[in-house]
Amino acid sequence: MADTTRITVTLPSDQVAELRKPTDNVSGHVAEAVARQPRRQFLGAELLRHQEEHGEFTEEEPAQARSRIFKAAELGG
Repeated sequence: MADTTRITVTLPSDQVAELRKPTDNVSGHVAEAVARQPRRQFLGAELLRHQEEHGEFTEEEPAQARSRIFKAAELGG
């Protein structure tokens, strides 16, 4: 098991209720969200860099990317 530190976080009750809908493991859910955040920030920075170098995305390009990403996820890879 990974090294862990116990902390206390105060959240609005409605957010806690939403966190508990898919799982009782709120800590695991929060840990996954925290782990995703740096990846999202990196991806956002890379998308901005790409647009600065190559121009803004067309309306079709993000839609095509989403389609490819979700298709790959459905196929397991």
